[in-house]
Amino acid sequence: MLQTLPIVSSALWETSHKGVCPSIIDCRRPQLSSLNPYTLGLKLGYQQFQKSGPTLSGKFLCASRKPRGEAQNVDLPSLPPKKKKKPYPIPFKKIKEAAREDKKLAQMGIEKPLKPPKNGLLVPDLIPVAYEVLDAWKLLINGLAQLLHVIPVYGCSECSEVHVGQTGHHIKNCLGLTSSQRHSFHSWVKGSISDVLVPIESYHLYDPFGRRIKHETRFEYDRIPAIVELCIQAGVDIPEYPSRRRAQPIRMLGRRVIDRGGFIEEPKPWRSAESYSLFDFDTYRASERFPPPPSPDVPRVAQETMDAYEKVRSGVSMLMKKYTVKACGYCSEVHVGPWGHNAKLCGAFKHQWRDGKHGWQDATVDELFPPNYVWHVQNPEGPPLEGALKRFYGKAPAVVEVCMQAGAQIPDKYKPMMRLDIVVPESEEARLIA
Repeated sequence: MLQTLPIVSSALWETSHKGVCPSIIDCRRPQLSSLNPYTLGLKLGYQQFQKSGPTLSGKFLCASRKPRGEAQNVDLPSLPPKKKKKPYPIPFKKIKEAAREDKKLAQMGIEKPLKPPKNGLLVPDLIPVAYEVLDAWKLLINGLAQLLHVIPVYGCSECSEVHVGQTGHHIKNCLGLTSSQRHSFHSWVKGSISDVLVPIESYHLYDPFGRRIKHETRFEYDRIPAIVELCIQAGVDIPEYPSRRRAQPIRMLGRRVIDRGGFIEEPKPWRSAESYSLFDFDTYRASERFPPPPSPDVPRVAQETMDAYEKVRSGVSMLMKKYTVKACGYCSEVHVGPWGHNAKLCGAFKHQWRDGKHGWQDATVDELFPPNYVWHVQNPEGPPLEGALKRFYGKAPAVVEVCMQAGAQIPDKYKPMMRLDIVVPESEEARLIA
């Protein structure tokens, strides 16, 4: 919005022979807010003199206000060091304050006030959300399995690097055991759906508020995708994976459960030879179960897969605001439930000090549903990405990159990190660019 500022004074120069002279216009300094960006523009005014009198053509100093928008290019946050614990999603100060309040109530003999689902009951408003997330999860696996027949994906055999393109990139960032022998070049092999959609599994619990999983009893529980376990605990009924539905809430005094309705023996899961839902939930060998789509249908399948990915991500965010999900602060282990398990499987930094136990803390959406960022390829048919030009390349989640190369529309929130507005120079021109 352009605003014309009032003129305070003007000083005129001598009239030229053409009857036109420039004028110096003094304006009040506009009060610009530091919270909003402004663009200042200076335009010179002039006066034209005639016999009948001067005529002023008004051009003034104006301030234009730009609406605050998203950054044009965004760098991804750096990975946390492996020799350090992950930061807490909730400030540790608030965690200590909540623990003090619980301890204070327990000392006074007052039960801890619990609301669903913290008291073991379901949240009715989130049951449809859980079903939508599970349906979108199935559609996401189905669509990716079909697109991988059309869009090639490569994974490094020595590290966790993934690349979506006709050939692997030439960026020297391999951290595998034999990377020094290959001068940090990757050893590319054909990838699978598990390279695009990172499988994060969790133990399935019939009663999340029941007995905790011990190291000796860990083989008595099935491992299923963590997103599926979250949907089950949020109200989805799957015959293969039963879950206890309470009618009475549990009661807690501090950190101790004083009434959980007793322990119930877990029923045996109902499984038959005609049940195919177990395969729909998992990415294992998914490309073999779904044939490649016809060429005219590839853009449609890509757009449906992109929409399913966004629906899963938004739905998981809604469920995690209510249902507790724990993640290890040192490794990638995730547990869906009010407390983490006691299996001694952590082999990350200083696991000897913890006797192999996980350092549980509240999980984030990226830990339950990792985006798995890959380099964005502007021209899939062009030459491979070069290490000398990597500062011009953007990144995107692997699912988004696969769907984009298959013809899907990119959501606006991913465009800044993909750096779509940057023209990648030739390798010889890169050293000339500041």
